[in-house]
Amino acid sequence: MELYDEISDWLIKYLNKHKLETFVVGISGGIDSAVTSALCARTNKKTILITMPIHQNPKETLRGEAHIKCLKKKFSKVEALNINLTSTYDELKKTTPARFQTDLSLANTRARLRMSALYLIAASSKGIVVGTGNKVEDFGIGFFTKYGDGGVDISPIADLMKSEVYQLAEKLDISKEIVLAEPTDGLWDDGRSDEDQIGASYVDMEWAMTVDKNKPINDKEAQILKIYDKHRQDNLHKMTKIPIFKKKDKVTSI
Repeated sequence: MELYDEISDWLIKYLNKHKLETFVVGISGGIDSAVTSALCARTNKKTILITMPIHQNPKETLRGEAHIKCLKKKFSKVEALNINLTSTYDELKKTTPARFQTDLSLANTRARLRMSALYLIAASSKGIVVGTGNKVEDFGIGFFTKYGDGGVDISPIADLMKSEVYQLAEKLDISKEIVLAEPTDGLWDDGRSDEDQIGASYVDMEWAMTVDKNKPINDKEAQILKIYDKHRQDNLHKMTKIPIFKKKDKVTSI
């Protein structure tokens, strides 16, 4: 059985087990959401694919819309939605004191607004929000927004390295335009790429996740490991359980 069949079957079993009906996926125009949405569409379960631009580069949105159209032609239970969140985001900015509006806080706010829209649709459709993160992002360097694109119900490609996502994209006949597009989270006005933010490529980060650190490395590899370790340390709070205060057994009253 092909990997894409295994994942799609896994998705079906999860939906059936929990007596749910719909997959809800945010579409960015990038390879991870393209592969994830194709895996969901192949289940022949209702699949709602949503573009959610917020001051978005039109090329990214158009890539996503073209991908959705392609899936709609192949699979009858695919539904397309466009929820433009630009005015919602702008209104939130207007009502928030400027001193809290850092580039990072605003970027994360975009991701969290999208998460809210996805759950609005899922909650009214007997659905689940499907995550689009890969293994490097979700379990390596924590390259996602907490309670943003990290707020999901199920993660079909989170055990796949980025290189494996590209391999799966070829099997699923994902468009070359998406495959060749430079990965970006689309959260920044300056259009910075994932590699700009990380400071290294996904290939480098995959190597850092799997390298035997007991073996000799050169200066370039040492720098890659340094980048990886810093991201991982900074973002470890996203990848571990929320700290919970535990009261002592002897406490009998408050």
